[in-house]
This record gives sequence, structure tokens and C-alpha cells, in this order.
Amino acid sequence: MGYYIQVPEHKGKAQQIADLYGGMILPNCPDSFSKVPAGKALICVVDNGPFEGAAFCYSKREFEEFSSPDSMTRPSRPRTWLVMDWDKACELTGYKE
Repeated sequence: MGYYIQVPEHKGKAQQIADLYGGMILPNCPDSFSKVPAGKALICVVDNGPFEGAAFCYSKREFEEFSSPDSMTRPSRPRTWLVMDWDKACELTGYKE
């Protein structure tokens, strides 16, 4: 794990990715990783309180990690899901297949 998209502000990252890179915010988490359209990257923006992390869900395993609820000992953090161009996500995160 560990490929993230950096944007100028610490909060509102989903909207920044939409505005800066043509991402499309989804109404909710996809039912499965296989539903992500070909050529698109799935991004999960997790609200950690003072900052958000915009994680690239580049595989089924990553998707399962980010779509699973947080542990029982802490409340689940809010998540916003979006899709964007796969090549752009790879460029922004440094991910190489």
C-alpha cells in the first residue's frame, strides 16, 4: 500500500482532483473493483481529521483495504470515491505496473 495523490490543500482533496485532473466524484463506493471502467483509476479520499489522504486503489487488494471499515476500536473515517484517468493517476503517484 502507499500510492497517494498530492494536491495543494490538505482538505477537499476529492474536489481538487476533480478540478485539477478531471476526476469524477462517485456517489458511493463501487460494489467491486471489477466495476471500475477500463482506463480509469479508482481513488479513495479518506478524511483523517486535520488532513485527507487520496489513495490510488490500483488493485483488488488495495480496493478491499480502503473499502473495509476501520477497526472496532476507532470510528470509521469518512471516505469519498472518485475515478480518473489511469495514466494520470500513475503519473501523479509514481505507480508503475
